[in-house]
Amino acid sequence: MTAALILAGTRRGGDKLAEAEGVSHKTLIEVGGRPMLERVVDALRASGRIDRILVSINKPKLVKIPGVETIKSAKSLAESVIEGVNAIGAPAFVTTGDHALLEPEWIRYFIDNAPDVDLALGIARAEAVSRDAPDTERTFIKLADGQFSGCNMFYVRHIEALRGVEVWREFEQLRKRPFKMLQKLGPSAIFAYATGRLTTERVAKEVGRLTGGLTAGIVDMPFGRSAIDVDKPADLELVRRLLEREAA
Repeated sequence: MTAALILAGTRRGGDKLAEAEGVSHKTLIEVGGRPMLERVVDALRASGRIDRILVSINKPKLVKIPGVETIKSAKSLAESVIEGVNAIGAPAFVTTGDHALLEPEWIRYFIDNAPDVDLALGIARAEAVSRDAPDTERTFIKLADGQFSGCNMFYVRHIEALRGVEVWREFEQLRKRPFKMLQKLGPSAIFAYATGRLTTERVAKEVGRLTGGLTAGIVDMPFGRSAIDVDKPADLELVRRLLEREAA
């Protein structure tokens, strides 16, 4: 079995979306009649792959879900992952509390198909996202083997792999700034990209190199909606609309 860490902290200075919805943390915004965080917890429990759940949040006392452990979030996402996984152990599945559409099937697929590497990241192809959520606006990274978006789904196979989390997370955050990501990867990656030969496998290998020899891999998620999280008002409207359609 695998432990799960949910990143549910809020940004320094607060979150405008949370404030607009009258809550202290974005993950406590209600969608489909329930806080997003509760929906994520339910999906993890129903997946059959998770035996322990830890929520990293600024104010742990706000989480009152039976059977769920809490830890105070750190100053950065990377630090929160490191402290959280150290607390619950590895292997660990890491996701975010605003992954409001998360489904048990996605979790099973991700964990069952994670390659035998130290760190793994879930991505979804543009065609899958367009098929399953045509109304969404995502930023895609264009590589030789397709266009991809991140899915806020990570796998840490063992505690030693935590030394690569900061680099891995930085690349996830740079997904909306492709050239910055290429600069980080180095000249050979820039050349490969310019000549249309930079693949997801190559990116994973380069990330592994930057982490000091750890191995990194990709899980190609066939579920387009797995790329949807709630970062802005348009995302929140989309999630609510999709859940309303499912409930109708």
